[in-house]
Amino acid sequence: MTRENIAVLETLRKKIDEADGDLLRGLMHETIQLLMSAEVDGLCRAEYGKRSEVRVNSRNGYRDRALDTRLGTLDLKVPKLRSGSYYPAWLLEPRKRSEKALMQVVCEAWVEGVSTRKMDRLVKTLGIAGIGRSTVSEMAKSLDDRVHAFLSRPLDRGPYRYVWLDGTYLKCRESGSVESVSVVIATGVNRDGYRDLLGMDVFTMESETSWTEFIRGLVERGLSGVDLVISDAHPGLKAAIARLLPGSAWNRCYTHFTRNVIDKVPKKGQEKAAWMLRSVAGQLGAEAAQEQYDRVADRLSGEYPQLTDLLDEAREEVLAYTHFPLAHWRKIRTNNPMENLNSQIKRRSRVVGIFPNRESIVRLVGTLLLEQNEDWMTGRRYMRLDSSGEASGSPDEYLVSADQVPGCETILTPH
Repeated sequence: MTRENIAVLETLRKKIDEADGDLLRGLMHETIQLLMSAEVDGLCRAEYGKRSEVRVNSRNGYRDRALDTRLGTLDLKVPKLRSGSYYPAWLLEPRKRSEKALMQVVCEAWVEGVSTRKMDRLVKTLGIAGIGRSTVSEMAKSLDDRVHAFLSRPLDRGPYRYVWLDGTYLKCRESGSVESVSVVIATGVNRDGYRDLLGMDVFTMESETSWTEFIRGLVERGLSGVDLVISDAHPGLKAAIARLLPGSAWNRCYTHFTRNVIDKVPKKGQEKAAWMLRSVAGQLGAEAAQEQYDRVADRLSGEYPQLTDLLDEAREEVLAYTHFPLAHWRKIRTNNPMENLNSQIKRRSRVVGIFPNRESIVRLVGTLLLEQNEDWMTGRRYMRLDSSGEASGSPDEYLVSADQVPGCETILTPH
């Protein structure tokens, strides 16, 4: 050890011995940041900012998180990864709002007597068997205030050029019985090109009435400038969009449409039908996509006459995205982003199983959506809205040779 290093250590020891709260807080902050940085370097298999042939991942900015300690609140910057995610479970996981919401819902279910064998085991594991109603109510209040503020906030980051709508079903106890209720969600792209969670609500079922109420609420909060709405083909949803978002185009989710077609095809022909429909999505121009759709529709209708009406009626609905910038096609032709969101909701909801009431659904799902929205706002821009840009991906990713799909010759024409 050099004299310089010894001198630095001696100085540091003196400062720690004489330290006030600010210095100790600063040391703790720096230590935690170094620990997180080291963990992320380990996940990436390479140090930050250095080239390495063994690197498997890289950093992608930071997310802000606050940590309460005996020395005060530390404002931390948690590294983000370009692929996958990093959460230091030893530090942050117990303090996530979504975890608190999940704990609160479990407690409420326990107090209200919504007991299953899975719930009983969970309650014992969490050590909350003796919790009372007053404690549960206190736990809920802070969460409810935040969720309500988030779900009722003004939608002032518009225009929201693209909007996605979808719903999923969760089990809830109502009037003494267990019912499936509909959780409807809206997301959009704001004027800066970032994804934005616009709203969510719980209804008895998906219907024109429920979708009308939900979309009207979004409009009243400021939803405007919508050019295209992407969703499945629920009749009530289509009617509500036409009534409350006049002038907006509607695109039928291409993924849902493909499933609808495949369901009408014998099993042995489903792979070929799916490939033929994917070839439409691989075109790099509106005219090319429309021509390819017509070729595919003629071919499929010839082999499976039961598809004729569906393919004819859906043509304009599933190709509406082709009237928008080519660079956006991959993200606006399907409702897949909403499907991913629904999967996260289902995964967390499985822990509860049966919600004790609708308020508990709003509390848990609303908290999850709030955290997701924060990640979107601090993450990468979802799309650029100031230029048409270049197409994302190549049509070659959709091409399959005839020998890979038995009985199907290549029907794509040159681009």
